[in-house]
Amino acid sequence: MKPRVLLVSTVHPATDPRIFYKIASSISADYEVFCVLPRANETVNHPFRNISLPYFRRLVWRLFVSHPVMLWKCLRLKPDVVHIFVPELIPAALLFQFRGAKIVYEVQENLFKKFSIKRFNNAFFFQYFFKLFDSTARKRFNCIFTDEAYLTEYRILSKPYAIVRNFVSVPFIDAIPDQKGNPQARYEFFYAGVISLERCFDVLLEALYLLNQTYPEFHVHLFGPIRVDLNKWKENPHYLSVCERITLYGYRDQKFAFSHARRCIAGIALLKPVADYQESYTTKLFDYMSLNLPVITSDFPLYRQVVEHSHCGFCISPYNAQTLCEKFVWLIENPEDRKRMGRNGRKAIIDTYNWAREELTLFSFYKNLLKH
Repeated sequence: MKPRVLLVSTVHPATDPRIFYKIASSISADYEVFCVLPRANETVNHPFRNISLPYFRRLVWRLFVSHPVMLWKCLRLKPDVVHIFVPELIPAALLFQFRGAKIVYEVQENLFKKFSIKRFNNAFFFQYFFKLFDSTARKRFNCIFTDEAYLTEYRILSKPYAIVRNFVSVPFIDAIPDQKGNPQARYEFFYAGVISLERCFDVLLEALYLLNQTYPEFHVHLFGPIRVDLNKWKENPHYLSVCERITLYGYRDQKFAFSHARRCIAGIALLKPVADYQESYTTKLFDYMSLNLPVITSDFPLYRQVVEHSHCGFCISPYNAQTLCEKFVWLIENPEDRKRMGRNGRKAIIDTYNWAREELTLFSFYKNLLKH
């Protein structure tokens, strides 16, 4: 009988790329996997089973509704391993541990630094209890980190841990069909991620305003949750001049989002140097490379190591709209060079930045976890 594993989050979307398309798919051959996520489709057949939770943006509602629903649905499954992806689940994980389960606590961001830019769920008592339970998790749980940078914060751990980076699943990317292009746009650009000022929404609009003066036949696809108040931008001349050339899709499944990407001429991955952005990779960087897109990203040393070594794009100041516009123009005017950049990025994914390598680390971690 296969060991039973619960992959649990009360925050991530139902088709979260890492949980749903990578981890659950990878381990389902050797384990009986239950993917427990908000608004999951329980009727779709996968190598694993979906369990749906209610979704709330506010933490207090998740604590009083989502968590009890999760416990009611999952405690009776008597899992061997419970893999949690958000720190708010640490108290629930302690209950599973008391009932005999092994607990994996996955750290996907440095919340000690992220609280400064969070607009929700960042009250003092939330921060206090996060630090309290996070300290407990370091002592009692096995940890997985998505980036080496988090080890500067998590220096003292009582149990074995692993670093499983959020690199690209090449077979998943290659199975995504292309969507038809926009007939009114000769030049299309792509972005997938949170849409916020910390991720340069304001700089992008100014750059597009400048681009519109010389190459107005463009369109920009923006996929991801919107964390800016668009009503406040309606009188902004940059936004008004280009809003018809932008499509804001909100969060969509990667299968849909990436189907728009291959016909684009660049992927945008600009972040400002706030919170922990300079210290850890942005996943979209590797996604774009796998899609044969030249990348335009921030000039952080960590990002330079990837982009400049692979010759797959540009690292620029995340505050300089003029430079961003100049890179757009260069990519428009140099089609052969941009195709070469795209091929270089794809090669780097195949050779180095791919999920197949990380998957082996994950398999080894789970195997050792269940030995003890």
